[in-house]
Amino acid sequence: MRRVVVTGMGLVTPLGGDVETTWSNILAGRSGAAPITRFDASEHKCRIACEVKPADHEFGFDASKRVDHKIQRQVDPFIVYGIDAAGQALEHAGLTEMSEAERLRAGCSIGAGIGGLPGIESESLVLANKGPGRVSPHFVHGRLINLVSGQVSIKYGLMGPNHAVVTACSTGAHSIGDAARMIKDDDADVMLAGGAESTICPIGIAGFAQARALSTAFNDEPQRASRPYDKARDGFVMGEGAGVVVLEEYERAKARGATIYAEVIGYGLSGDAYHVTAPHPEGSGAFRSMEMALRKSGLSPADIDYINAHGTSTPLGDELELGAVRRLFGDAISGVSMSSTKSAIGHLLGGAGAVESIFCILAMRDQIVPPTLNLDDPSDGCEGVDLVPHKAKKREVRAVLNNSFGFGGTNASLIMRKPED
Repeated sequence: MRRVVVTGMGLVTPLGGDVETTWSNILAGRSGAAPITRFDASEHKCRIACEVKPADHEFGFDASKRVDHKIQRQVDPFIVYGIDAAGQALEHAGLTEMSEAERLRAGCSIGAGIGGLPGIESESLVLANKGPGRVSPHFVHGRLINLVSGQVSIKYGLMGPNHAVVTACSTGAHSIGDAARMIKDDDADVMLAGGAESTICPIGIAGFAQARALSTAFNDEPQRASRPYDKARDGFVMGEGAGVVVLEEYERAKARGATIYAEVIGYGLSGDAYHVTAPHPEGSGAFRSMEMALRKSGLSPADIDYINAHGTSTPLGDELELGAVRRLFGDAISGVSMSSTKSAIGHLLGGAGAVESIFCILAMRDQIVPPTLNLDDPSDGCEGVDLVPHKAKKREVRAVLNNSFGFGGTNASLIMRKPED
């Protein structure tokens, strides 16, 4: 069986335009939440979000580093974030200069949950107010979800699988799991895998707020709004950004002397078959997803040191995920640390699973787990679980589990371990 390892990482998040800036801010307990600046949100129920910051901010993002200005004008921000994160990952892995033979065996699996919603909204208004002749000729290919993988493959000449997952908030994790399978099945030797999202626009915020998914109780205190497992939680805070990893066949990575940051050893996926937006009331889908990943990894619950939870800060979802974890881990729950980094960067929807997988890898690299912010008054049922409140925690981290669950009852779990050999 071909083994799959991580040799590069790239991030664009509300806490930084690269991996190390984001990670240092996560460990420092900073929050990316603030009042919305993209549009006038004064009449909206939710007026806060975790936006990617402009280049002149202390942890801002400079799109001009890796994305041509012409492309920036033609496409939605999620594509820009994805192109940049993919470029970072390739640079980190030392794979920006591959031969044609290598590029024939290198591909992309980068998805999004929603895609170009801001552009769809704005061009719909152009159509309504100015007529069809004024709609941008770049409208379609500037909004399509698969155009992150498409743009990246064109930019770097990657001619292997060109794939895009669309599974709501499970997208990033499914993208990595699917890409790992492609390498295991000998469809490719190298895959750029991850997710990107940017839906902070009037219709996006209004739609999620009307579905009662967003926090509305902390508009005047945005940094306190995302509070997974806390009794005062009332919904998630919208985030945006991208996370991309380089997955590589182990023997190839070893032969070229690459730094190996993690090995992907377990991938589980399931469906709740219950409700469009609500999770299964017994958390059965989440349980089966984690159980499958654990079985495929060959590990036992006691081998897992850290769980990066889906933990969105919704009243029902957090509770059901924690219950599923308790059921799977049993007595081994006492040895696990579990936190939600959405408390710091908000919910990146289709980008969440990929960004959080990178946090898992960094936790193994640095032997430290990130905190759950705003956990001031834990909900009933949190007793006996180390939810890493407020501050990062130094501890041994040999193997990690990352959970991502989405609308439609779609679930994904990934297990990675520190590189062996």
